[in-house]
Amino acid sequence: ALELSAKEEFDVLISDLGLPDGSGIELMQKLNSARPLVGIALTGFGMEEDIRKTREAGFKYHLVKPIDLTKLDQLIQQSVATDSPV
Repeated sequence: ALELSAKEEFDVLISDLGLPDGSGIELMQKLNSARPLVGIALTGFGMEEDIRKTREAGFKYHLVKPIDLTKLDQLIQQSVATDSPV
């Protein structure tokens, strides 16, 4: 995602928090510092502390697995329909 972001612009980042080569938190922080975007975190953790960490990293939404695909689609549509990512 970081390599691709050097060539492409994204409006929305959908990321699991546990990634094989890092964390979704770090990814969001890096991408969001270069250009604001809407972040949707996917995770198996839904405690208040987990939600706080994702929000502090810049994620706008925090979805707990198993993911409701209808809800995810709604968040994506809502995010790309707005002018501002935040």
